[in-house]
Amino acid sequence: MGLNIRQVINQNFENLKEYLKTLNSVAVSFSSGVDSTFLLKTAKDVLGENNVIAVTAKSCIYPERDFNAAIDFCQKENIKHFIIETDELNISDFCSNPENRCYLYKKDLFEKIKKIAKDNGMENVIEGSNSDVETPDLNFSNNAAQELGIKSPLQESKLSKDEVRIISNVLNLETWNKPSLGCLVSRFDYGEEITKEKLKMVENAEQALLDIGFRQFRVYIHSSLARIVLARDEVAKFLSQREKVLEKFTAIGFKHTALDLQGYKTKNLSEELTDI
Repeated sequence: MGLNIRQVINQNFENLKEYLKTLNSVAVSFSSGVDSTFLLKTAKDVLGENNVIAVTAKSCIYPERDFNAAIDFCQKENIKHFIIETDELNISDFCSNPENRCYLYKKDLFEKIKKIAKDNGMENVIEGSNSDVETPDLNFSNNAAQELGIKSPLQESKLSKDEVRIISNVLNLETWNKPSLGCLVSRFDYGEEITKEKLKMVENAEQALLDIGFRQFRVYIHSSLARIVLARDEVAKFLSQREKVLEKFTAIGFKHTALDLQGYKTKNLSEELTDI
């Protein structure tokens, strides 16, 4: 009889812990998202706080709320935390938003983390990409990681986003059901010029939706138009809050606001599958 889903998750989690043991000491690229929070917590539990550091970028392409969450988590877990100032808009060709945009800024970020790791005696740098189906941006991120010798333990252990959420829930990590929002650059179509002003507009728009009470969404920017992609079960709420959303988005600077009728697509394992 084959393994059931719960056994597979258990085995993948054990594989992760065994893999981390082989790394001895690590610097974790820490964004405070679901995956990197789970990876950092597991690394600390497996290797001990003296063999783990976290490195977080303070940048215009990451929401301020995530930066603050990273600081709070490291303080709570007593993890040595390094903050690096990054300015992706000064990276050659980045602002023109080419298809390899993720490679450009991830390479710059990983190079900075590698230096911090070396200066603090950490043998390896790790990042939190999971094993789910890859997107073009994730492919470029993986290329940057592989080129610089950055390791991706969740991929090595075949842990998917859903599995990370399930185990995070068991570990009492508040991020287990945190919306997957990612960096703000992913809200730009390739070729749409990336500017600090546009990044701030997207950040403010998504914060406005969070404040209203929406959970899973994206706000894509197309020149002066905001395209909102919501989870389908939140569309009815959106219609009831339409005037409030329009007022906030207009104040932020968008001339037009639209709702994408395709909706935000997610996949989840059984909500009951939490006892691992």
